[in-house]
Amino acid sequence: MTDEAERRRQHGTAYGFLAYLLWGVFPLYFAALRPAGPWEIVAHRIVWTLVLCLAVLLLTRDLRWMVQLARTPRRLGGVVMAGLLITTNWGIYTYAVLTGHVTEAALGYFLNPLVTVALGVLILRERLRGLQWTAVGIGAVAAVYLSVDYGSPPWISLALACSFASYSLLKNRLGVSLSPLRSLVGETATVLPLALLILWWLDQSGQTTWGGHGGLHTVLLMSTGLATAVPLLLFAAAASRVPLSTVGLLQFLTPFLQLLTGVLLLGEHVPASRWVGFALVWVALVVLSVDMVRQVRRTRAQRRARARDAREERPDLADPASC
Repeated sequence: MTDEAERRRQHGTAYGFLAYLLWGVFPLYFAALRPAGPWEIVAHRIVWTLVLCLAVLLLTRDLRWMVQLARTPRRLGGVVMAGLLITTNWGIYTYAVLTGHVTEAALGYFLNPLVTVALGVLILRERLRGLQWTAVGIGAVAAVYLSVDYGSPPWISLALACSFASYSLLKNRLGVSLSPLRSLVGETATVLPLALLILWWLDQSGQTTWGGHGGLHTVLLMSTGLATAVPLLLFAAAASRVPLSTVGLLQFLTPFLQLLTGVLLLGEHVPASRWVGFALVWVALVVLSVDMVRQVRRTRAQRRARARDAREERPDLADPASC
């Protein structure tokens, strides 16, 4: 690896760490937005994220793609669906934080990779390797155990995992047609009417906290756009610089920090029996991570072997003097 490639990898790892670190402390941020409720917070998040991202696009004069998007019904429909799914995910997560269920939210994001793999099998007809089947099986056992322990399925966890996994699946089907910034603009713009309707209804019913709880509260609500866009852009910068395996392993930092935040800082109580369920999920994630790392190493070895075979078949390619 060259010095430039190594620096690029190190910077990418740092960007990824910062992105998942910020996502991991989101419970503290959303808790600071009280007395605003989940609906108001999500609506402001949509509005201010769109305002911030549009400002960036205006400064960079990058708006022509919107016309092309509007002229492509299939892609536009996919963006609308993505906007609805991510808004649902935001709403459930905000509700979980404000009602004292941060640990359940953390469980949802621990379960997310397993649900994503399961959707790949059910929807995309992907074939799983042995360790992947093992991880999904352990995850299913954990879900059943936690359902029995809770007395009902952990709906918040499952809803978060399924909504974000469905969002990821939809993005996979659409392909990399939009940059992260453009995608965020498109998704928030499609649900902007819903956000404005929510804010209007809250204002008419006297339930809004906008402008009535001091300047700091107003600034915090406006900063939801910054809190949404910054980690996303850091993640995009990381994904383009480091291997997928590194990104995959870093993603577990977020729910781990959320779990610590809920237990240590927000005072949530997790019974000993529930830690058993979490442990089962972690075992499944370890198995999944081992499989991911093994597959990345296998792929690299195959690429090196193909390159070596190509050099042996065409010696002139390896000899600069022959050019």
